[in-house]
This record gives sequence, C-alpha cells and structure tokens, in this order.
Amino acid sequence: MGPYLRCFVLALLCLVVAMQSGCHCREKRMLRQSQMHSRQLYQQYQGLAMERNQFQGNLSQLMAEKAQLEQQNATLRNGLELANQRVDNMLAANSSLEDKVKNMLTSSTKNPLSTDANQRMEELRRKYPDFEFDPQTGVSKFQENLLFASGSDEIRPEAYALLQEFARIMNSADSKHLKVLVVGHTDDKPISRKAVADKHPTNWHLSTDRANSVVLALKKSGLAEQRMGAAGYSLFQPLAPNSDDKNRQKNRRVEIFVLAPDAVVAGWETGGANN
Repeated sequence: MGPYLRCFVLALLCLVVAMQSGCHCREKRMLRQSQMHSRQLYQQYQGLAMERNQFQGNLSQLMAEKAQLEQQNATLRNGLELANQRVDNMLAANSSLEDKVKNMLTSSTKNPLSTDANQRMEELRRKYPDFEFDPQTGVSKFQENLLFASGSDEIRPEAYALLQEFARIMNSADSKHLKVLVVGHTDDKPISRKAVADKHPTNWHLSTDRANSVVLALKKSGLAEQRMGAAGYSLFQPLAPNSDDKNRQKNRRVEIFVLAPDAVVAGWETGGANN
C-alpha cells in the first residue's frame, strides 16, 4: 500500500471514530435532559398531591363545621318556635280575659250605680281634674300622676283622700252589694331605669303592681277584699296611639270597673259574700 493510500485510510478511520463519538455524546445529553424533565414532573406531582391532601383536609373541616352550624340552627329554631308558642299562649290568655271584661261591660247598658252614687262620683270628678268618671258605664279612670310617681307603685299620700271618698261611695247602702275590678295600664316604653327595673322588671309587673296597690289602699279605706279583683294589661290596651308623650300619659292609668253582683270575671263566682 502506498503512502498516499495509507494516509487516506487513516483519515477515513479518524472520521468514523469522530462521528461515533459525536453520536454517543448527543445520546448522553438527551438522556440527561429526559432524566431532569422526569424529576421536574415528579416534583410537580408531589406538590399537587400535597395541595390535594390539604384541600381535602380543609374540605372535611368545613363539612364538619357546616354540620355543627346546622345542628345549632335547628336548636335555635326549636327554641324560637317554643318561645313563639309561649307568647301566643300568653296573648291568647290576655285576649280571653279582655273578652270577659268586654262582655261584662256590654252585657248590660245600665250603670249598676244608683243615681245618688252617680252624683257623688260626678262630684269627685269635678273635685279631682285627673279623675274621670263615665256615668254611662260606671267606669272610673285615675291618671298616673294622680296616684303614682313615675315608675312607682306607691300611692301618693294626697291620693288617699280620693280613694277614701271612692270607698265611702262604694260602701254606701245602695252600692254595698256591687263588686269592684281594678285594672292597671302602662304606655309602650320598656322599663329602663335600674331602680324601677329592680322592682318592676316589665310593664306587666308595673301594671299589676299598681292595680294591687289600689286594691290594698281601698281595703285600708274600708272596702271588703272579697268584693275586689285586680288585673294588669301592661301596654296592650292603650286609649291613644303611643306616638307622643301626651298620648303616653293618657295610657298610663288605673281603671276601676264597678260590677253588678252577678258579674263573673276571671273566675269570680256569683253568690259569694258581697259585704
């Protein structure tokens, strides 16, 4: 083989070796890139799996809180329904008592008081401007400031003279057989002053306590207990809309109904002692 041919063959062999080396390097580089991409995908998968687990944990916690809130709402609804039922029962009882009083007042258009007793009541009305008397029904009304200080159930000392005169009329020979129902009323304002609320927590307490005070004052003035009854309507029987102070003053009152001997109110039995 000539020298030129040997040089050509050597050069060709070197070229083949170089080409094989280049292909091998490219394969190694592609393998490394593929491995790196796989690691990146695996890391992304792990991150997504962690996020999914955290989401499922949060979802489970929220579902548990939702169930707890639904249980609390059910309990509150049951309590509200029970409270509403109690209010409805109280309003029904109040309406029943109101109907009894109205039936008692409308069962007869005749005032049970005698002519002489009516005249004496009219004299009282002229003497005390805050005392009202209806000669058609025999109903007497005492405004709050006539009998009580604001928020109090203690009768003013100067009011005892009026109640004593009222008791004397009711103890006269032509009225001694009649009964007396004392009813307290308030305006719509809730009890706010602590000193008053400690003794009268609600308008129900204040209206009934005032009626009781008048009954006890009439008893002290000589009116027999068995002839009397007491009731309170709180704010639910206003004479005028509670839209201003003037109307509210009208609604704060004590009423005295003079009843015939056979009147039946709130369980009063006929035929009892009337003296």
